[in-house]
Amino acid sequence: MTPGKAFLDPDDIRPLAARSDLAGTLLILHCWGVIAGAIALFAIWPNPVTALLAILLIGSRQLGLAILMHEAAHNAMFKTRALNEFVGTWLCGWPIMADLAAYRHYHLTHHRFTQTDKDPDLVLSAKFPTSRASLRRKFLRDLTGQTGVKQLISQIMAFVLLAGDDDAIKAAEGDAAQAFKSNTIFTAFPVFFGIALVISLIGDWWWGIVFWIVPYLTWFQFVLRVRNIAEHGATEMSEDPLRNVRTTRAGPIAKTFVAPYWVNYHLEHHLIMHVPCWRLPKMHDLLVTKGLGDKMNIAPSYRAALAEAGWR
Repeated sequence: MTPGKAFLDPDDIRPLAARSDLAGTLLILHCWGVIAGAIALFAIWPNPVTALLAILLIGSRQLGLAILMHEAAHNAMFKTRALNEFVGTWLCGWPIMADLAAYRHYHLTHHRFTQTDKDPDLVLSAKFPTSRASLRRKFLRDLTGQTGVKQLISQIMAFVLLAGDDDAIKAAEGDAAQAFKSNTIFTAFPVFFGIALVISLIGDWWWGIVFWIVPYLTWFQFVLRVRNIAEHGATEMSEDPLRNVRTTRAGPIAKTFVAPYWVNYHLEHHLIMHVPCWRLPKMHDLLVTKGLGDKMNIAPSYRAALAEAGWR
């Protein structure tokens, strides 16, 4: 479960894996601060350009919330499990209609069986490489909200059909059932739409739709797909931890709109999954100094990672 031990000594790993309550707090404040700042930007200079910029920034920070929930799932954001659980659930997961407990169970299975037949994420990566036309269709569905709307409708329909029916919930299969088992649907929906309502109360009636629901249905879905493709798309179907996952270099623009909170250092994360995200660049440098740079699957940019997956 910790492949990094084959490449790093315990004395290397120990300081890398040290958690910080201050760092975890600053990450949460930054993520929600960017969301608030994006809305404030439009409030001060209301025009189509600032509205579009706000949608892109908020969608990227919704991905940021998913990434920070992922940190909490590994108990890597705060020193105590209780704080990881509370923040990861209430401030990260439920605002984007995700459940920390269900995600942790699913995600740890992915770590254990990465790019093998038992990997639950294999359905996401096995289809790559594909054609440029196929990727174009996927991206178009994401950016026009088709992917998000379909997902939202399926969640609502599952809620209508299964809510309160314990036998139906137990008989159901997949992530939706797991979400119901943890009562996610009864809390995540009110939190998600409650945030939209608060945004509307701060501004005009349509602000919650444009600055919370629209980013969730569009840009969040797009960058979530790009992230998934970059991490495991068109990588080796093997148990080699340096080749069955990909790290992608990211510049300032990519970090702002596509890959917040060092999520691009995915190979390093798979090597030692409990290293906090903000220490992954240091871990990357350490691996390179140990002569592993040429052996690691590293894409020079997200464009290059997408090219390997078929965007040529």
